[in-house]
Amino acid sequence: MEYVYAAMLLHKAGKEITEKSVSEVLTAAGVTADAARVKALVASIAEVNIEEAIKAAPAMMSAAPVAAAAPAEEEKPAEEEEEDESKKEEAAMEGLGSLFG
Repeated sequence: MEYVYAAMLLHKAGKEITEKSVSEVLTAAGVTADAARVKALVASIAEVNIEEAIKAAPAMMSAAPVAAAAPAEEEKPAEEEEEDESKKEEAAMEGLGSLFG
């Protein structure tokens, strides 16, 4: 992720995103830059309009919570959870009782 952050920092500063500049930003941040990863990043974002991608990001982020909310509806009601906890506690107490028996 730090590779992407380096590219975003360079973009924000109005600098050209090159292998050298990304490596320099990473090195300045204390990260040992992997040349292959830097090269892959620069090649992959060469044709990307970063400003358009940034503008599209909020729309993509707003869709994520909707998808994450769906499993929450399948959760057990609170009463069932309390019953399960009660049964677990009883079983634990029975196990302790057998120790002192």
